[in-house]
Amino acid sequence: MKNGFDTKKYLKAQTAAILKRVKKFKSKLYLEFGGKICYDFHASRVLPGYDPNTKIFLLQQLKDKIEIIFCVSAKDIEQGKIRGDFNLSYESMTIKTINDLRRFSLQVNAVIINRFSGEKQALKLKKYLENQKIKAYLQAEIQGYPADIDKILSREGYGKNPYIKTEKSIVIVAGAGPGSGKMSTCLSQIFYDFKQNKKSGFAKFETFPIWNLPLEHPVNFAYEAATADIGDKNMIDPYHLKTYNKIVINYNRDIENFAIMKKIIEKVSGLTYKSPTDMGVSMTKEGII
Repeated sequence: MKNGFDTKKYLKAQTAAILKRVKKFKSKLYLEFGGKICYDFHASRVLPGYDPNTKIFLLQQLKDKIEIIFCVSAKDIEQGKIRGDFNLSYESMTIKTINDLRRFSLQVNAVIINRFSGEKQALKLKKYLENQKIKAYLQAEIQGYPADIDKILSREGYGKNPYIKTEKSIVIVAGAGPGSGKMSTCLSQIFYDFKQNKKSGFAKFETFPIWNLPLEHPVNFAYEAATADIGDKNMIDPYHLKTYNKIVINYNRDIENFAIMKKIIEKVSGLTYKSPTDMGVSMTKEGII
């Protein structure tokens, strides 16, 4: 099969884009890291020439500047939710990912178990991780999230969450799967930084959909098909179109949540994004031959 993707060219462009975004912030960048962090065989099928461990190579290139926080939902753990690609529970996927990252000389700084409300399996996972000398934290579900902004930005919201101390300028926030609480974790951290007069920022890194390819492009169709189980649909970003008169592609969850997320981000960081696409740093198209 003819290669359609140049991984080396992509990595150069993607590394530069992330480092450029970091420079916008005086403190640090919390980077929501979407998709599979290791062994992304879906991406390698859709983009012949894309190495399944391209994201690992990216993290290795940024190694001196990053720390990794890994998120998983207590609800997914308790329900025994399965990752179809590896046929593993989210609990097992969390442990596997941590071990995989270690094999690539990348350490997870902490695991956040989100949406916790007493789930026994979540407590077992926390104990297991702590026995492995991995810091693990519980974050309760915030009632009214994300619509009740006043509550979210109070002691009863992000103020109840633990603050994870980090030293590096880029904090990678990855997860066991969709709905693991990556964005909420990023914003909670920024909330605490803001309280300490630290100006941190937020951005999203995702391989798909490719924002600067047409809506009907086969690569974007393939992404939509792969995420049908969680209801993701590719859409033209209406905020970007209105602001810049330019057609770009995003997906329904980010577009539907943008108005609320924009307000939260502005209040916790002073940062203004004009569209969900503006939040992203993806340079996937740069690798397409």
